[in-house]
Amino acid sequence: MDLKSKIILISGPTASGKSSFAVKLAKKINGEIINADSMQVYKELKILTARPNSKQQQQIKHHLYGFLSMKKKFSTGQWLKLASERIKEIQKRNKIPILVGGTGMYFKSIEDGLVKIPKISVKKRNTIIKLQRKLGQAKFYKKLIKIDHKIKELINPNDVQRSIRAYEVKWYTEKSVFDWYKDTRPLFEKNNFIKIYIDCPRDLLLNRIKSRVEKMLPDGIKEVKRLKGLRISQTNSSNKIIGIAEIKKLLEKKLDIDQTLELIIIKTRQYAKRQATWARGQMNNWKTVSALDTKLSLKKLLN
Repeated sequence: MDLKSKIILISGPTASGKSSFAVKLAKKINGEIINADSMQVYKELKILTARPNSKQQQQIKHHLYGFLSMKKKFSTGQWLKLASERIKEIQKRNKIPILVGGTGMYFKSIEDGLVKIPKISVKKRNTIIKLQRKLGQAKFYKKLIKIDHKIKELINPNDVQRSIRAYEVKWYTEKSVFDWYKDTRPLFEKNNFIKIYIDCPRDLLLNRIKSRVEKMLPDGIKEVKRLKGLRISQTNSSNKIIGIAEIKKLLEKKLDIDQTLELIIIKTRQYAKRQATWARGQMNNWKTVSALDTKLSLKKLLN
C-alpha cells in the first residue's frame, strides 16, 4: 500500500476515541499527528480541552498542540497555514501526516482551501461587534439571516465569532461567506486525502463524556484558577472552551460541585451533537468507522 502522498484526516465527536485511534494508526504507518481541534491549540488549558496526554505525545510526534496563548486570537486561516507547512515537512521526512480533531471548519479548509476574503478594517469590524453586543446573539443572528440566508446551514446560531465574521463579510463585500468558500481553490489534491470518521454509539458516547468530565474536573478547576488575571477578548474563540464559565461560577460559589459537573456534562453532550450534525452535512463522503471496531485491517481502513 503506497501511502507516501496521502494525508489522513480523522474526525469524530468529542470523547469518541480519536486521539488513541490516531496514535495506534501512526505507529503502524510511520505517521505523525497534527492537531485539527481549535481548542487544543491553547497552552493554558490541557485538561479542559482533552489534549493528548504525555504518554501519547511521547509515543508519536504531535504538532500544533498547546502552542498559543489564550490571549491571542487564532483563525481557521492561521491554522490552515501552519497545518499545511507541517504536512509538507512531515512528507519531506517520508512520514505520513495524520490530522486529528473535531473542528469541522479546519477539515473543510484543508480539503477546500483558504478563503481569500478582502481585508476589512478594524474600525469596520468593530462596528459589527458593537451591533452584536447591542442586539444580543439571538437577535443578531436573525438579522444576519435576513441579509445572508445562505449561511443558515453553515453557522450555528450560538456561534458568536463566526456570526460576526459572516455579517461583516456580507455587509462590506456584498458577497456571502458561503460564496467566498464556494469560489476557493484547494491547496492539496482531493485524491490525496484518506478521510476517516469515528462514529460512537450514543449510549457509549454519553458514558465516555460523563467519565471524562468526572476525571478532569479536579485538575480542570486548578487550570481555571491559574487563568485569574488573564485578559481575554470577549470575541476570542478560547472563551467557548467548555468548563471555564461553569468552573468560574463554582469558584464564585454560584454553583456547587454537582451542579458544575452536570452543566459541563450537558454542554459537552450538546457539543458532541453539533459535531455529529456537522458531520452528517459536511462529511458524508468520509469512511465511517465504529468506535467499537477500530481494529479494522489497514487495507480496509485506508483504501
